[in-house]
Parts: sequence; C-alpha cells; structure tokens
Amino acid sequence: MKLLRYGSAGQEKPGLLDRDGKIRDLSGMVRDIDGEALSPAALDRLRRVDPTSLPLVPGTPRLGPCVGRVPKLVAIGLNYRAHAAEAGAAIPSEPIFFLKAISCICGPDDDVIIPKGSQKTDWEVELGIVIGSRASYLDSPAEAASAIAGYVVVNDVSERAFQIERGGQWSKGKSAETFNPAGPWLATPDEVKDVLELGMWLDVNGVRRQTGNTQTMIFDPYVIVHYLSQFLVLEPGDLINTGTPPGVGMGHDPQIWLQPGDVVELGIDCLGRQRSEILEAR
Repeated sequence: MKLLRYGSAGQEKPGLLDRDGKIRDLSGMVRDIDGEALSPAALDRLRRVDPTSLPLVPGTPRLGPCVGRVPKLVAIGLNYRAHAAEAGAAIPSEPIFFLKAISCICGPDDDVIIPKGSQKTDWEVELGIVIGSRASYLDSPAEAASAIAGYVVVNDVSERAFQIERGGQWSKGKSAETFNPAGPWLATPDEVKDVLELGMWLDVNGVRRQTGNTQTMIFDPYVIVHYLSQFLVLEPGDLINTGTPPGVGMGHDPQIWLQPGDVVELGIDCLGRQRSEILEAR
C-alpha cells in the first residue's frame, strides 16, 4: 500500500493511492496515518479493503507529511562512505544518531524556509523508515524487519553553520521549521522490491546535485533499527532518516548553499518525489 495524508496544514485527512494513482479517502477506516494505523493488525485490515470502494478524492489536494502524530524523529549521520569523505569525516564504526525536533516535519511539496541568520542551508535526499511496532532491545537486525511499517522520501534539510560552527549537537542545524519534508507517501514493505537497491536523486534548479543508491549505505535499515533499539524505545509512528549519499552543497567546490527562489526536487525509486521552493524567513 501507498498511504498518505492530504489537505491543508494541520487538517490533513488519511488516504491511500490506488493502482491508477488516484487518492482514496480513508477517513472511514482510520483517524490518521499515525502509529495506531501503522500497527501490523491495522495494516492488515487496510490491505483487505478494495480501494475502489473508498471515496475518490477530487482534484489535486496538497499532500501533508505522510505520517502524522510522529512521536520521535531520529536521524543517522554519515551513513554513506562517499558522503563521509566529502564531509572530511572518518567512516563510522557504528551508526551516528541524533534527534530532530518533530516541528520541522512538513509536506513533500511545502515551501522550505531558510531560517533567520542562516548562511549555509543545505539539502540531503534520504530514505526514511517508519516504525509500526514498539521496538526495544531487539535481538538482531533480522528481528527489526517486523518493526518496520514502511519507507518514505525525506529531505534532511540542514543549516551547516548552525550544525558545525555554533557548538552543541547537530540537532541545532537540523530542526528549523520545514527542515524535514516527508512523503509524498509511505510505501509498505511489500511495495518495495528491495530496499537495499533504491536509486536516489536530488536536483537544485534543474541541475542534478545528488545521485545515489541505498545499496551503498554503511548501515542498512535493519541494522539501524536494531541498533537504535539498544539505546531508546522505538514507538509506532517514529520516523528515522537514514543518511544521504554524496553531493550535498557542503561537499561541492566551491560550496553551494540554498538561496531564496531556488527549487529543490528529489526522489527515490518506488517512493515518489518531492518539490520544494526555498523561501526566506519573515
């Protein structure tokens, strides 16, 4: 299934994408695409529903973040060798993780706002993992597969001066409003033939800046979920950003930073694409 949320910001309704690419309303089935709706039992119920029996959503409504009521937003850093190299960092021996404020989550085509005082706003196309079952002290990466409800496209927008030059933790440069577009939809694992072989790309103003593939991850999604479960409890609805391939603005020579008026487009095989215009904070 491809699950999504549509409607005005803060008033999104649950929906799914049918075989013809049309949105069907799920309001009669679930209150939201959230942790409750993403449990294994709830997903099984939704799979048994004939999409053509659901109300058709007319037009092309705004898409909100494809998961609502996210309890935690966890991110993995330096998870692609070539990105670690362009950042001048050593290859990590175990996953590096940090937290982002959930208030930074927005829709896949919403505007991205450059925060006040920013000089170095950057982009990062990433695979996102959405948790469907509570996970704590998992025994192995293999066990992690049953805790995953699905996968999404995310843009881990980053302000590099805030992140690197201002002291403190990475969260400072990763948590500004609109700094985590998520969607357009959540694809359940059966929609993804091989999560370890998904092409990824990102363009800025029509120029290709990132090209990658999930097969070049240092730590795959199952390792990541297993690892995180040793340090914190993963809850249904949690979103995990899994790192970015090379080609971020910081890695170019000369470096490139997002400017008001820029357009960022990105996507991942099977998971759809995003388009965001870059605006200056007011």
